[in-house]
Amino acid sequence: MAVFTSVSLDELSQWITQFDLGRARTIRGISSGIENTNFFITTDSGEYVLTVFEKLTFEQLPFYLNLMRHLADRGILVPAPIPNRDGAIINTLHGKPASIVTKLHGDCQLSPQPVHCAAVGAMLARMHLAARDFSMQQPNLRGIAWWNENAPIVMPYLSEANKQLLTTELAFQNAFAVSDTYRELQAGPIHADLFRNNVMFDGDRLTGFFDFYFAGCDTWLFDVAVTVNDWCIDLHTGRLDIARARAMLDAYHRERPFTAAEQQGWQTMLRAGALRFWLSRLYDFHLPREAEMLTPHDPAHFERILRLRIADVPPPLFDQNG
Repeated sequence: MAVFTSVSLDELSQWITQFDLGRARTIRGISSGIENTNFFITTDSGEYVLTVFEKLTFEQLPFYLNLMRHLADRGILVPAPIPNRDGAIINTLHGKPASIVTKLHGDCQLSPQPVHCAAVGAMLARMHLAARDFSMQQPNLRGIAWWNENAPIVMPYLSEANKQLLTTELAFQNAFAVSDTYRELQAGPIHADLFRNNVMFDGDRLTGFFDFYFAGCDTWLFDVAVTVNDWCIDLHTGRLDIARARAMLDAYHRERPFTAAEQQGWQTMLRAGALRFWLSRLYDFHLPREAEMLTPHDPAHFERILRLRIADVPPPLFDQNG
C-alpha cells in the first residue's frame, strides 16, 4: 500500500465539516494502490472512501469523478462522488485534491472462476455503452503517447533481451495505431485498470467497479484486453485460462457485440495491454516515489504475459460462424 499523505482522525474531523455526513468516527488506510492515498472512513451517516490524489491535478479530476457520477446515474455499479455543501466533488486536503465517494460492499475476488469473469465481462460492456453519451473528453494518460515518452527512461535499467523486446513491441504498437484496422475500432471512455482488486463481489454477485483514476478515452478493445490479461490468466505463468476468457468474452459480446475489426486486432490489443503494465511497473520499480508503505509490483509478471501474447494465438472474441 502507498500512503503518501497522512491524515489523522483529528484532521479528518475538521475537514469533513464541509459535508453533510455528520462527525468523522474512524479512518483507516486501504491496502492497495500505488498512485493515490486512499482511506476507509466512517461517519455518523455511514462508510465512505476518501482519496487524496498524489499525481492527478485539479484540472484532470473532473473527468474521472464526473464519469463515475454519470455511470452511477445510469445504473452502473460504481462509487458515487459525494458533494460538499457547495456542490463541489473535488476539494482540497493538505494542499492536494481530495474526494469522498460511496463505499461498495463486498470483497475483491482474487481467485476468479468463469462465473465471476462472466459478470465482469457483462458489466464492462454495459459500462462502455452507458458512457457513450458522456460529454467530457480526456485521452488515456497511460496510452501510447505515455509509452513512447517513458520507454527511453526505463531502457537503461533493462537487460539486452528486454531492451529488444520493448523496442520491438513499441514499434509494432505504433504501426498498429495508424492502421486502418485501428481506426475502425470502437472507442469511448474506458476504465483502463480493471484488475481483480478493482472489482467487488458479494459471493458470486458483482457489486461494483471502482478506482477509475486511470480512466480515459481509448478503444473499448484495449479495456477488454487489460481486463482479460488479469482476470483470465494463471498468475504464476501468465497463460490464458481459456474457460475464464471464454466466459468473459461471451458475456461481453451478448451485451455489446464485438466487431470484425475488433476480432482482427484482438491479439495486438492483448499485447498492448501487457506492454502498458510492463512499462508502468518498470517505471515504478526503477524510479519509485517515497511513501510510508509502498511495495512496487514485479515488472517480470507483465514481461512474461507480453511474451506469451506475442507467441500464442488467443481464443477469438466471438465465433464468426455462429
